[in-house]
Amino acid sequence: MPESIRLIVNADDFGFTRDVNQGIVEAHLHGILTATTLMANGDAFDDAVALARKTPTLDVGCHLVLVQGRSVLHPSRELPATLKDLISALRRREIPIQDEIFAQIRRILAAGIQPTHLDTHKHTHLLPPVLEAVARAAREFNIPWVRRPFDFGMDGKARLTKRVVSLGMQILRPRFASALSGLRTTDHFAGFQITGTLNDGSLAETLMRLPPGLTEFMCHPGHLGPELRNAATRLKASREIELAALLSPRTRQVIEQRGIQLMNYRQNGAIGLG
Repeated sequence: MPESIRLIVNADDFGFTRDVNQGIVEAHLHGILTATTLMANGDAFDDAVALARKTPTLDVGCHLVLVQGRSVLHPSRELPATLKDLISALRRREIPIQDEIFAQIRRILAAGIQPTHLDTHKHTHLLPPVLEAVARAAREFNIPWVRRPFDFGMDGKARLTKRVVSLGMQILRPRFASALSGLRTTDHFAGFQITGTLNDGSLAETLMRLPPGLTEFMCHPGHLGPELRNAATRLKASREIELAALLSPRTRQVIEQRGIQLMNYRQNGAIGLG
């Protein structure tokens, strides 16, 4: 029998702002979203935790943050503002990435949430030292799943820069396979190339191209309220468009047409590394 098409729809940035939190929960309760990753240093962390407790079917992981915002390890300190700043800090050994990552996971655990998966803000675990620290954290805290952020195939309608970056990222696949040995990753990943431009049309096209096996689809839904308007992010109005795509009847129609099974990490044996 042919292998089934299984899909985890995961929202980044849970805890970023309250309007983003509301959009994520709405996309789960009324759309196709099945999982999210929580920012331990997010301004709306407490609100996200409260919503997670009220929404037990929402699978929650850790969105580890090493750029933008305040450190959890040292709350009086700011994290590097950009990826370039992080790389410079790593070269000068100015940021204790392992301790920071551990502190973020511990804050989520202390809030009563047992995370099932890990990913990083801005895909910083593409950097070798961060990847190694994330892998150690996953093993230390018994978190089985780690994102392998390599889009399957090339999206011909994505921006050229996104396609070029996505293609270049593929050279890191062997390093990921080695570093994450014994941990779990989905068979496929999607969403990087259309971040910021996702709508119901591009989502439908992606769903039509999904290969057999288990895919994580990354997204960034939210409501464009006052907190998001004032937040330091380029993804603002696009979050409402993504939310509409996740709620769209067209999206649900494609899922039913292709027989795609919506899942989360817990449903894929995410509890424990044994």
